[in-house]
Amino acid sequence: MKARYEKLKNRFSELFGGAPEAFIQSPGRVDLLGIHTDYNDGFVLPIAVDLNVAACGRKTDGNKIRIHSVNKNETAEFCADDIRKDEVCFWSNYCRGVVKYLAEAGAVFGGADIVLQSTVPIGSGLSSSAALENATGVMLQTLYGVEMSGKDMALVGQKAENRFVGVSTGIMDQFVSRNGKKDHALFLDCRTLEHKQLPLDCSRYKIVVCNTMKERGLVDSEYGARRAQCEEAVAVLQAHYPRVKALRDADMEMIEKHKGELTEKQYMRARHVISENERGLKAIEVLRAGDYEAFGRLMDRSHDSARDDYEVSGPELEAMVGISRRAPGALSGRLAGAGFAGCTVSLVEAASADAFSEYVKREYAAVCGVVPELWVCSAENGAGRLSEEELN
Repeated sequence: MKARYEKLKNRFSELFGGAPEAFIQSPGRVDLLGIHTDYNDGFVLPIAVDLNVAACGRKTDGNKIRIHSVNKNETAEFCADDIRKDEVCFWSNYCRGVVKYLAEAGAVFGGADIVLQSTVPIGSGLSSSAALENATGVMLQTLYGVEMSGKDMALVGQKAENRFVGVSTGIMDQFVSRNGKKDHALFLDCRTLEHKQLPLDCSRYKIVVCNTMKERGLVDSEYGARRAQCEEAVAVLQAHYPRVKALRDADMEMIEKHKGELTEKQYMRARHVISENERGLKAIEVLRAGDYEAFGRLMDRSHDSARDDYEVSGPELEAMVGISRRAPGALSGRLAGAGFAGCTVSLVEAASADAFSEYVKREYAAVCGVVPELWVCSAENGAGRLSEEELN
């Protein structure tokens, strides 16, 4: 870590002169349970990962914000009271949106010079955008002593992404990136934003993300169709059970009793969401008991339900899940994020992480003709300021 932040500090000096006042880390994330439950007011179980955005910054006079991306080798400049979209440095819009909505939330701050460098792979499903949003927000919070809870900072990041950038996301990404805890998974109620930290011993088990190298296609239309089917199922159930405002409020008995009023797709989508929420609740008990084999089985069932009832898998994902489940040290394999393509995630014995990775790369290349990218991750703390001890 020291070498990385020393380089960041030197880049800051080259660009802006002098030294930064604060260093921040802001992690990406991966979900372990909770496929398509967020917009159904359900439960999710992600972790903050040790792939992150590193940032250093300093207060400046006036209200000009200058943010440099080491990865892009670009510097974006804008005034905090006149924020407009940037069509050239598009990445900066995630930062601009955070500044805009921080101010709208009542935060008082001035200008800043900030340098960012990210190890979160773009387009990997590890939420590089949430890491960028929280890095910006927590940096300004740190520099200017802005009082804001982790929940409220996550909501600022979500608003920036939804309203300013124009990407529809739930709250999970920003919430765990800001509120994650080392060696813990975060159980989040997407309706109330109540959350629990559940133990995840990353000295014994690693989270391995496997990239199928297949880009998602037609995700927006398919996502919209499934969301609509869930809402249609709710409308059917609500006629009988007025308390059902979302599938979060339904149970298996309800959909079985009224199966004849639901289309096949509506029934399947509801069955997945209800069972996925049940798995999320079961995970609280399982992880607190330290039963990682049982947790791995929950992850497997999560995937199988998403494949069969929600129909968001695909050939490459199925190939990767099958291979990863057979790999040395694997306790699970499931699709990550929204599905359709992209990445899978596995719970793997730490001692077997290298053997797992070698096996998956070799076998997937043999089946699909491309060597996949893999990231062996641990659960880490959410976005925050780094101490001198952590920097050294």
